[in-house]
Amino acid sequence: MYRLLVADDHPLFRDALSGVVDSALPGSELCEADCFADLLMHLGENDEVDLVLLDLNLPDAAGLDGLARLRQHFPEVPVAVVSAESDRRIVLDALDLGAVGYVPKSTPRSALMAALRQILDGQVYLPAELLRRPSSPGQHPQHSTDTPTSEFGRRLEQLTDKELNVLMLLIRGGSNKAIARQLDIAETTVKTHVSAILKKLGVTSRVHAIVAADEATLARVLANRPKRR
Repeated sequence: MYRLLVADDHPLFRDALSGVVDSALPGSELCEADCFADLLMHLGENDEVDLVLLDLNLPDAAGLDGLARLRQHFPEVPVAVVSAESDRRIVLDALDLGAVGYVPKSTPRSALMAALRQILDGQVYLPAELLRRPSSPGQHPQHSTDTPTSEFGRRLEQLTDKELNVLMLLIRGGSNKAIARQLDIAETTVKTHVSAILKKLGVTSRVHAIVAADEATLARVLANRPKRR
């Protein structure tokens, strides 16, 4: 069905992932690489890989260097990061480099199965708990929301109350259908709000908007607005 390639230097994790793939994607094949050089060799010999699952701490490619090099050599191959790192800055940088998903190694088996299906279905995957986590002090400055006077803070101020509420629910992991139900509006209206949010925030995808924002900042923007009668 699918051909996946995992690059990770821990045999136990590769074995565990093999079991997940067997359960979530019956009939699929999982190839393994224990270093970046081995990963490049596999991709050079096989042009039918549907998804690469890349660890950020390979012996010969630490951090995002491996992802950057992989995107340079094989830009057409979808790559999802599977890492113990969960800092928002790293997630944003991985997305900027073209990753189609970011999956923490602590992800429960059932959630990991769902993540693989979602990514192979052409969607970007990020776990809801990671999206809700407050930004770290070293957050990417382009997406910083630490102060109301930041560029991103000023962009947030452009959102209407309804758009802020939609963005808040997106951060909490809500789908368009769930948001429509919670706000008692049509799903097409939610899509319209999402499009407006992306345009006003100057981001290219809902994933970037979700990761860049956080609940505390949105709540502060809403609280500081004058009450409407």
